Formats: sequence, structure tokens, C-alpha cells
Amino acid sequence: MSVPGRGDARGSGRYGEAVFRPEQAGEGERIDFGALAYDDITMARLRALGAGPGWHCLDVGAGTGTVSRRLLEEAGVASVLAVDRDVRFLRERPVPGLDVREADVTAPDFAPGRFRLVHARFVLMHLPEHERLVGRLAELVEPGGVLVLSDAVDLLGDRTPDSPYTEVMRAMWRGLRDTIGTDVSWVPSYPRLLREAGLVPVAAEIHVPPLEPGSPISRFWADTWERSRAAMRATGLVDDAAVDAAIRYLDSEECAALSAGMLTAWGRKPNMDTTTR
Repeated sequence: MSVPGRGDARGSGRYGEAVFRPEQAGEGERIDFGALAYDDITMARLRALGAGPGWHCLDVGAGTGTVSRRLLEEAGVASVLAVDRDVRFLRERPVPGLDVREADVTAPDFAPGRFRLVHARFVLMHLPEHERLVGRLAELVEPGGVLVLSDAVDLLGDRTPDSPYTEVMRAMWRGLRDTIGTDVSWVPSYPRLLREAGLVPVAAEIHVPPLEPGSPISRFWADTWERSRAAMRATGLVDDAAVDAAIRYLDSEECAALSAGMLTAWGRKPNMDTTTR
């Protein structure tokens, strides 16, 4: 997203270091609130794309491993390689078929092999060089396999009525961009990027979980704001009182707002015998 008055500058920090540190108390629970909001949608899409017995899968930025474990336990895939820069949460609940690897997807030597499914959710939005990374992940898909990418889309428009929620959400997006380079403005271009990476056919969908008092997505945003307070205050758009008011608003019947959506895009690697047709 463009940041008025700041050009195209992006933060030099990294997710998990400048903000959302895994050693911070409650970080695993924050990630799991997001999983509760989105995992069913993710799993329905992966199953619809064929994920099942015999599939070897790569889960990039696997977090606490909820999708990785559900692929094994519900879809019955053969194996999942769950990769993250910090794997402490993944190691807490091992299951048969789950291989955990601490690695950085942006590293030049990241070469874990080829997979029937490559999945990354809420990862690329925090990283620079997204076009290169989409292409790199596409290279890890075996012929006939699928690449599935999910990231946030900001649905607040210029005409969205002001509220405690919209004020803090706008400050959050700007603060995260300034701090760690998070940028969701390019996420709607996923279908084009997947096609340019040689995948065909490609498609996409958006899911918007309802903001209701006590819901997983409401608790996720409240925890996210708590952990990014400093970044939001640094924008000059909000202070602590505004953040506190937004958290109370989320947990009240006064809340009338649209959550950020999750855009999921996918594309299939052509089989070797069809590439020249």
C-alpha cells in the first residue's frame, strides 16, 4: 500500500524480530486465533485442489503448524515439510509424516526439493522481492502440482466510515510497512504473478471472516494491535488511547466493520507431456 508522504520506503526490520517475536508471551496463541479464523477455508481449498494420499507437501512459514497437521490428519497426504525461520511452535506438537525445518525462504540456498503442493499463507506480504519469490516457489512445484498463496487484502476504502477500528487498522498497515516492510497492495496481482511463473490455469478467491465480539478474528486483531503498538504510535496516526478504544470496540456490539480479507490464489504446474502442446 502506498504511504502518503513516505514514497516507496519500506522498513528494514523483519517479521519475528522487530515485531511479532516468537519468544514474546502469547505469540503462539495469536497465530492460532488466525488459524481458527482461516484454517477451514484453507483446507477446503487445498482439498478441492486434490491434496490427499500420496502427496508430498511444502508448507512455507508454517507458524504453529495447524495447516501442516491437518493436511496429514484430515487430507491424508504422505508427508509435509513445514518450514519457518523459527520452528519452536512446530516442534511442540510433532505428528507422523511431519518434517520440521528451520530455514529462510529468501535465502539463495533454499532448495528443499520438489512437491505436489507448495503452500504459503501470510508470508510473502511481509517480504520484499515478491515477484522473485513467487517464481522461486513455483520452481519447487513438481509437474502436475499446485502452488497456493494466501495473503491479506486491505478492504478499507476512501469512503469507509471512520471508526475506532478503521483508525487503528490504517495505522497498523502503515506502521508495519515502516517497520518490517509489510505491503499488501500487490496481493491482488497474485493471479498474474502465478501465470507469469508458468502456472496454468490460475484462479483466486477472497474470504472475509465476520468481526463479531469474541470471535477468533477479533481476538487475532486485538492481539496483533497489542504487539504492534510501538510501530503504530510511531506513525503519529494513533496513540495508546486510540488503540485501547479500538480493542474495546472490537469486543462490543457497537462494532460495525469489515475485516481485512484473505486472498487465496493458486496455479498448477503443467505436466511435462503437455508443455509443448
